[in-house]
Amino acid sequence: MMYDLVLLHAPTVYDFRNEMIFTGPISDVVPSSPVFEMYPIGLTSIGDYLERFGLKVKIINIANRMLLNPNFDVEKKLKKIRTKAFGIDLHWLPHAHGSVELAKVLKKLHPDTPVIFGGLSSTYFHKELIEYSSIDFVLRGDTTEKPLLMLLNRMEQRRSEFFDVPNLTWKKDGETQVNPLSHVPDSLDDYELPGYRYVIRSVFKYHNLLDPLPYKGWLQYPNTAILTSKGCTYNCLICGGGREAYELNCNRKKLVMRSPKKMIEDITFIQRFTRAPIFLLNDIRQGGAAYVEEFLSGLEKIELKNEIVFELFQSADDSFFRRLQKAIPKYSIELTLETSDEQLRKYNGKLPCSNQKIIDTLRSALNHGCAKIDLFFMVGIPGQTYESALDNIDFCEEVHKSCGESSKIAYFVAPLSPFLDPGSPAFENPEKFGYKKFCHNLEDFRQAMLQPSWKYMLSYETDQMTRDEIVKATYYSAQKLNQFKLKYGLIEQQESEDIEIKISKSLEFIERLEEIMLLPREEQRQALLEIKSDVLEVNRHSICGKNELKWEVKKLYANIPSLAMIGLELLVEEMSRGVKRKLGIVDRHKVTL
Repeated sequence: MMYDLVLLHAPTVYDFRNEMIFTGPISDVVPSSPVFEMYPIGLTSIGDYLERFGLKVKIINIANRMLLNPNFDVEKKLKKIRTKAFGIDLHWLPHAHGSVELAKVLKKLHPDTPVIFGGLSSTYFHKELIEYSSIDFVLRGDTTEKPLLMLLNRMEQRRSEFFDVPNLTWKKDGETQVNPLSHVPDSLDDYELPGYRYVIRSVFKYHNLLDPLPYKGWLQYPNTAILTSKGCTYNCLICGGGREAYELNCNRKKLVMRSPKKMIEDITFIQRFTRAPIFLLNDIRQGGAAYVEEFLSGLEKIELKNEIVFELFQSADDSFFRRLQKAIPKYSIELTLETSDEQLRKYNGKLPCSNQKIIDTLRSALNHGCAKIDLFFMVGIPGQTYESALDNIDFCEEVHKSCGESSKIAYFVAPLSPFLDPGSPAFENPEKFGYKKFCHNLEDFRQAMLQPSWKYMLSYETDQMTRDEIVKATYYSAQKLNQFKLKYGLIEQQESEDIEIKISKSLEFIERLEEIMLLPREEQRQALLEIKSDVLEVNRHSICGKNELKWEVKKLYANIPSLAMIGLELLVEEMSRGVKRKLGIVDRHKVTL
């Protein structure tokens, strides 16, 4: 089959299976592994949008295929592909090494096939990316579906110039061309974020279940999510997705929300194939009171079967949780406090309210039927000292006692790692906010990912903590938190012991790696390979239990008749689209911005 576009998701380090890399806890509080095999939801939105116009678009999660099968031959897989263009996401910066290396492999196998990059990190480093001979185009911005269609149209017409494609960085006669970043849509309702209909359809259409899987273990626990907005009303110092960062990187000067109607449609479709929780990315209250009410009123009108998980950027009162309880049979919340220090929270911008307000929020949630509350703390934020990082765990105990020692609250701690977000105020003005940067350009980040220890992957240290202190504060905070959880029965004895062992081994590895890195290069490589299998045992869930992040689900998937009906519906939808294209009702070349 000839595709119009094949979208590829790379691992963090391309040849991670052959390297000894101690990633430690950098992925412990996200669904994916240290390979960061979970691809950004924008890939599914792109696939969905382009296929509406008759293009054949396939997603291949290369990172996940490599994880699922140690013998998976990447080059053999890629060599067989026939496509008019390849797309590679560099959205999250930890993929800086893997994405570029994957592009090099593609050019070796398919020298005449264009390679297109996209994503927030691609946008930030577009001028560096375009210098690679293996990368032909970089599409900038946070919403590239339409510019990408325009680019593919121009390529189909065998154009050699692309000045009319907005947001595009490209090469003409070896010279870099940077088109204006002018496509910044103020509505997201043209796009499916994410495009679950596209993913399911592609499984049947392209006869492959494994290629588009979001991450390892998704079939066993299918987390789903809905992006509620782009841009942000907050301006957290370390966030590459904050207000200033979005304006700097994507030319997005204001928040744009998906309509409640579209989100209700997404939820209605998701619960047709899974009963797993649905996570709403970003705080819906950014849209205002009327927006929240419209959304919750819409939920009341459907037979809601899935748990809904809300992200909160600010405190909330009884009226908010009373409204959630009325509209939703089962809901949970997540709050990233980052620190228990009220002044540091206000300084950094995340949940800038008093600790008492936080406790009142949690009590209100519990009093109004909240099923689970996740609280996240971070090591490495601006102004934080070693002692204040450990103080976070004392605050956990204060919260726990103030909330009646409820087992519904889960507590987590993680380092700000591996990188300080490019575009964030702290990255752009490090000295002003107490940071020292070790990584400045794309190649710095690429080399950082190859370091054998996550300590040396850290792209920063602060005025208050060195890299070594950030690492130790992370592990000792996790150790203290583990003891707290065991004390109050929030974790089983065996799991607590496993975490304690992993933390102890991790600290030993940190010290051992310090010694190994002093060896001559060849001896160093041999020593790293000797400890590789031991390191793999502590490279995942090293500071928290593997099931702590999961919500309780009694039934993962809908019944077989429902799944069969979805398949039939998508087949009819595909046929209908084909008819519209033949009749000229839908024409890919008539799309305008």
